[in-house]
Amino acid sequence: MRGMHSSRPLLIVLAASALSLAACGSGNEPEPAAAPADSTAPASGAGFPRTVTHAMGTTEIPAEPLRVVVLDTGELDSAVTLGITPVGAVTTDVDEGFLSYLQADAAAVAKVGTIGEPNLEAIAAQRPDLILSNKVRHEDLYDELSQIAPTVFAERVGVVWKDNLRLAATALGREKEAEAAIAAYEADAEGLGRSLPDRSITLSPLRFVEGTIRVYSKESFIGTVLTDIGIAPPALPPGEFPAFAEISQEQLASADADVLVYASFGAPADSGEAAVLAGPLWASLGAVKAGRAFAVDGDIFYSGIGLRAATLMLEDLREMLA
Repeated sequence: MRGMHSSRPLLIVLAASALSLAACGSGNEPEPAAAPADSTAPASGAGFPRTVTHAMGTTEIPAEPLRVVVLDTGELDSAVTLGITPVGAVTTDVDEGFLSYLQADAAAVAKVGTIGEPNLEAIAAQRPDLILSNKVRHEDLYDELSQIAPTVFAERVGVVWKDNLRLAATALGREKEAEAAIAAYEADAEGLGRSLPDRSITLSPLRFVEGTIRVYSKESFIGTVLTDIGIAPPALPPGEFPAFAEISQEQLASADADVLVYASFGAPADSGEAAVLAGPLWASLGAVKAGRAFAVDGDIFYSGIGLRAATLMLEDLREMLA
């Protein structure tokens, strides 16, 4: 399953309207990119100026944003979902490119640093009229970003991805598009759940991160997608983070299920995935023995944290759970 979306079209069926999707350049000090043609057309033609309430307070947006910079994966997913091609975006800290499933849409977008280290000069060089991010990643940079352009931050990431899409839509003046997209996704997820031959099937989502094994709960992005389908994510013991528990290789049996999906953050040799999969404990898992342990695209299942990723996840899960 890993990489399966690199060549086939990305599909999002919208209930009420088709959303135009466009693209995004690179370089440490990029030249200001021209606003793409499809992002210059007003979504509604009204509603600005407007004041948006968000995690850091309120922000006045004087006119419909046409040059948008996004500083996290979820915000990039949200912008593209809403038919906006950002003029600038960050990459993850382990990849020089944008998320795999958004690379075509982001082909002309300027890189403005990484999630961990946004480049303020590169951001300013894009002459943005709106910056989107979240408090989790960039609370310390909010004041500086706000001096560059109106800035809107979500409070959290992950489980609240639908609310974050709605917040981005409010800042962009595209609320109707957001609600149509969410409704279409939820109908798709519900339909997948109804089609399952076994509604009691169990699924464990695993991710290898810097030598640790994360098992994701219902309080995570992938957990919300499984819940929308009607599959209960694993019940995990309380830990430091509500979204996942970290287990050792010796505890792998506790994460076994009818189906396993797994991916790495970064290269498998660096994340620990290669070593775990080569070991005897992995081979002893019931899902592995049954041929129901699937390598998936980590950008879709774990990093994307947005509606486009969730929709593509449904496509993969439809095949795995059949």
